[in-house]
Amino acid sequence: MVSEVGDPERSVELLWGGKSHPGRGPKPALNLDGVVAAAIEVADQEGLAALSMRRVAEKLGFTTMSLYRYVPGKAELLDLMQDAAVAEVALPDHRAGWRAGLADSARQDWELYQRHPWMVQVASTRSVPGPHYMADFEARLKLLVGTGLSGREIMAVTNLVSQYVEGAARRVAEAQQAERSSGVSMEEWWTSRVSLWGHLTEERYPTLARVWMGGGYEGMADDFEFGLQRVLDGIEMLVRGRDETPFRDETAGSCVTCGKPVEKPATGRPKEYCSRACQQRAYRARQAAGSGK
Repeated sequence: MVSEVGDPERSVELLWGGKSHPGRGPKPALNLDGVVAAAIEVADQEGLAALSMRRVAEKLGFTTMSLYRYVPGKAELLDLMQDAAVAEVALPDHRAGWRAGLADSARQDWELYQRHPWMVQVASTRSVPGPHYMADFEARLKLLVGTGLSGREIMAVTNLVSQYVEGAARRVAEAQQAERSSGVSMEEWWTSRVSLWGHLTEERYPTLARVWMGGGYEGMADDFEFGLQRVLDGIEMLVRGRDETPFRDETAGSCVTCGKPVEKPATGRPKEYCSRACQQRAYRARQAAGSGK
């Protein structure tokens, strides 16, 4: 996992500040979009470890210092690269329903990670989101409005699907990186572990042996799709357990338990409950739902 330290405010400015229009005179031979596109090509072809301001400059045929006129460093460049890559993903069709929309988004993410495996190597917890990412995120949240899920549940469900896809893609990317660096495929590596197989006897691991004989290691036609459908099955069970009522805006100034008006504070986060009693009822309801009672 790569975590670069940069200036997040500079990333915000570059991602959201809009394009600067050149003045009079000849069109510059280099621009920010070109720098980002070249950086993506380097990461796609050579891996994230090979990405540097110097390497991008070499690919463009410019000096490294010339790139710093457009982007201050690698950390900010990575933020720009991720948002540019997300622009390749089409927004989900809300007319198809929440499950079909989430499935389509997940498959597009899976394909995006196959084209740009470096994306799963970038630490995303403090990566500055850009306009393309936020448009995609907004569309995915909208898929779940009207399911009866709360705001917290909508956010959790959206993150759950994204994390499943990212985890599956990271495993593939790691295997590809290992094969590229060693020149040995995964199958060849495991076949060569003769010393290990002697320890994995049927007497010591009878359940493993039974699963093995039952075809457990033959591999499914599409492990990713199998896992995705199981994730969606779990979400569907959650949705079916809710009343099919419109999504309640938890910042609209009404109690999320009884619906009574809630006085909005002058500053800070809006209140969610009209009284301590409603807050306790909501807590007990969440506990009961979590225990299956």
